[in-house]
Amino acid sequence: MADVGNTRARYRRILRFAGRYMVQAWWYERFLPRLGLGALAARGRARRLQNIARRFHVLAVQYGGLMIKVGQFLSSRLDVLPPEITKELEGLQDEVPPVAFPAIRALAEAELGLPLERAFAWVDETPVAAASLGQAHRARLTSEDAAQAGSGDVVVKVQRPGIEAIVDVDLAALRRVAAWLDRVQVVRDHVDLPALLEEFAHTSREEIDYLHEAQNAERFAADFAGDARVAVPDVAWERTTRRVLTLQDVTAIKINDVDGLRAAGIDPARVAVEFANVMFDQLFSHGFFHADPHPGNIFVTPLPRTDGGSGQRFTLTFIDFGMMGEVPDRLRHGLQQLIIAVASRNSAKMIESIRDVGVLLPSADTGELERAMTALFARFGGMGFAELQKVDPREFQAFATEFGDVVRSLPFQLPENFLLIIRAVSLTSGMCSSLDPAFNVWDAVEPYADRLIRDERGNAVQAVARETAATAVVMARLPRRLDDVITRVENGRLVADAPKLDQRLRRLERMGRRAISAVLFAALLISGAVLRAEDLFVGTVLMIGSVIPLLHTLFAGFAGRPGRGD
Repeated sequence: MADVGNTRARYRRILRFAGRYMVQAWWYERFLPRLGLGALAARGRARRLQNIARRFHVLAVQYGGLMIKVGQFLSSRLDVLPPEITKELEGLQDEVPPVAFPAIRALAEAELGLPLERAFAWVDETPVAAASLGQAHRARLTSEDAAQAGSGDVVVKVQRPGIEAIVDVDLAALRRVAAWLDRVQVVRDHVDLPALLEEFAHTSREEIDYLHEAQNAERFAADFAGDARVAVPDVAWERTTRRVLTLQDVTAIKINDVDGLRAAGIDPARVAVEFANVMFDQLFSHGFFHADPHPGNIFVTPLPRTDGGSGQRFTLTFIDFGMMGEVPDRLRHGLQQLIIAVASRNSAKMIESIRDVGVLLPSADTGELERAMTALFARFGGMGFAELQKVDPREFQAFATEFGDVVRSLPFQLPENFLLIIRAVSLTSGMCSSLDPAFNVWDAVEPYADRLIRDERGNAVQAVARETAATAVVMARLPRRLDDVITRVENGRLVADAPKLDQRLRRLERMGRRAISAVLFAALLISGAVLRAEDLFVGTVLMIGSVIPLLHTLFAGFAGRPGRGD
C-alpha cells in the first residue's frame, strides 16, 4: 500500500499508467491502420491487451485502494472490453497485505472513544480477513454488551487507516482518465464514462461508510424475515460507528467448501439450487440485492431437523453488506420480462426487453443481435455447464468471438446499478457451477419464469375484469342517458336543427349496445383463453359465454331496421 502522505505521487502514477497505454492504443488502433498497416497492428493485439491487463493487475495489488475495485469492476465489462482484458482481471481479488494491529487499534479506539480492553472482553490481533478498504478481527463483547446484543462472539470490521484520503486521490485520477477517454469517439459512442465513474464513486463511498452497511444488513434481514433459507448477522450498534462495524460472528462452512458441506451431510447440488433461488428473489422480487456474493461472503450453516425428515437442513448466511444494489420498479419489470424471454428462448422478445430496460439506445440496429441470439438459443439453449464443457472449444470460441463482436458494435448504455446486477448474476452462476458441475442455470430460471408468467396472467385477468366492469357500468347507464336526451328533445328543452333526431338517437342507442356487446365478447373470450390454461372448466365456460354477445353484435342491427330511406 502506498504511503498516505504521498498522495501526489500516487495520483501521477495512475495517470502515467493510463496515459501510456492510451497512447499505445492510439498508435496501434488508429495511426497504423491509416498508413495501411492495420493487419500488422491486429496481429499482436491479443498479446498487447493481455500485457496491459497484467500490468494493471500488478499496479492494483501494489497500490490497493480503489485500484483492486476498478479491476473487479472492469472484469465484468464484457459488453465493452475484449476478453483478453476481462479474462486477466476476473481473478483479481483483495490481495493486499493486512495492516499492523497497532494502527487498527488506534483507529478503533479513536472511533469508539475508549480503549479496546473496555470496549471488548477480547480481540484477536490476527485478522480473519484483510481487504483493500478494511480488515476484520474476531472479538468477544463484554458480558453487559453481550446480554444486550444477545450474542457474545462478534467480528469487528475496521477501516484501513487513511483509506478515505486514498479513495479521494484514486477517484480524482480516475475522473481525469475518464475525461480523456470520453473525447475518443469510439469510446463515447459505446459508454457514458463520466456517468459510469460517478456510479462507481457512489458505490465506493457507500462501501467505506459502515453505518450505511449496518443499515443495509438490517434492511436485507427484513426482506427475508421469516424465510428459513436466509440468515443475517445481528448488528451490535453500541460498538458500531462510521469506520468500525461490529457484527455477530456467524462463521460457518464457506459456500464453496464442497468437502466441508459433504462432511456435514449437505449436498452441494442442493446448496447451488437454493443459492440461485435466493439470488433471483433478491434481484427480481425484493429489488434489493447483495452485489458481492463471492465465497468469502456466504456461509452455509447446518440446522437441526425438528420435523423428522431426512437430509441435513441448512441456511445461507450472508455477510458484508457494503456493496448492495437496488433495482427500481421499472427496471425490475423489464428484467422480469427478460427472464421470461430467456426461459422461452424468444430472441426477439429478449432484445425488446433489453431495449425496454434501457441497455440499448433506441437508435440501435438490432438485426444482427437478434440473429446472433437466435443462433445462441438454437445451439446452446438449455445446456448446463457440464454440457457446455463437452462442446468443441473451437466452435465455442468462434461463436463467442462473433457474438462478442456483435455486442460490442452496438451502442450500449447501462442503467443505474446495472453493473452490480451483472456482477451479482456472474458470481452466482460461477458459484453454482463450482458447487455442482452439472448445474443448469436454465433449470433455475424456468421455474422462476413460470411463476412470473402466472403472475402476468393473473394481472391480465384482473385488467380484463376491471375493463369488463367499467363497460358494464357504461352499458347500464347508457340507455337511461339516451332516454334522458330524447325526453329533453320531446319536451322542447333541447334545441336541435337535425331532422328526424329521434330516429338517429335510436340508431345511436342500437350502435352503442352493439359496441358494448363487442367489448363484452372480447373480454369474455380473452379471459377464457387466459384462464383455460389454469382452470379448464371456468375458462371453457367463459369462452362459450362469449358467443352470446357475439351474436348480438352481429345480428342486433337487423332487428327492427328501418328502410334505407331513413
